[in-house]
Amino acid sequence: MKAILDLDTGIDDALALAYAIAHPDLELIGVTCTYGNVTVPLAVRNTLALLELLGKDNIPVFAGSSPDGFQPSDISSFIHGRNGVGEVLLPPATGQAQSQPAAEFLIQAVHEHGDDLVIIPTGPSTTIAAAMRQDPNFAANAHLVMMGGALTVPGNVTPWSEANISQDPEATDYLFQHTIDTTMVGLDVTLRTLLTTKESVRWRATGTRAGRIFADMVDYYIRAYATTSPHLGGCGLHDPLAVAVAADASLVDVLSINLKADTTGPTRGRTIADENRLSTPATAKVAVGVDSERFVREFVELLETLFSEL
Repeated sequence: MKAILDLDTGIDDALALAYAIAHPDLELIGVTCTYGNVTVPLAVRNTLALLELLGKDNIPVFAGSSPDGFQPSDISSFIHGRNGVGEVLLPPATGQAQSQPAAEFLIQAVHEHGDDLVIIPTGPSTTIAAAMRQDPNFAANAHLVMMGGALTVPGNVTPWSEANISQDPEATDYLFQHTIDTTMVGLDVTLRTLLTTKESVRWRATGTRAGRIFADMVDYYIRAYATTSPHLGGCGLHDPLAVAVAADASLVDVLSINLKADTTGPTRGRTIADENRLSTPATAKVAVGVDSERFVREFVELLETLFSEL
């Protein structure tokens, strides 16, 4: 299966990128960059540097749009570091983003690859919604596995809203109203998939630069989680789980449903069933259960192998 990642390249996005490269059932053909954990220019720089670190600088990177004057929230900068990767110094990137806008690349890819392509957004829905608005064919044919939302658990920005959705609820609502196939991998399952220093030490033990850098990033992430969510006992593997589900849907139990995102009022950013489409065929699936043990084991092992070979 060909795959495109849409990243706001913080720490769990970096892990998702490495996992997509390492996964034997995915062929990563491009990365689009959005805002959220970091600004779009920083997401581009982080992505280019990580691809070079992982020996995949041939994978093209595309910049998406962002709101004027956007800056990450204080909590995002605390959790991911001001540079998005836990204050770890990445080797400088020598490549550049493509001149083609991210939404145009997504539209072209769906035209070319159709059902052989999965798009994995792990940030705000802004770029995906823009592609849907520009080309109805994209909306009618794109297969999406998105990290975001919270249906059966509280949000992590407000009691209702998850971070990615809160950035652009209007875009997420547009996505839900126009998709034909979206799987939402939200906090319902991602907070059950945790990484600890027991796992990061294995990557450090590979003795490679990539293994050390990713271990350093994860250890920073774990320390941040120990401050904001000490009850979890580790860091959530939010974005990597979306990649895993794109490759192997059997990892999660899903609820088929039509969704909407609240765009006004005190519950702005909430993801919930669309009461106006309860009796129409469902166009979305929400992951509500996960085989966390199998996912974490496979995730750690695949990245350990990847780092060892670099």
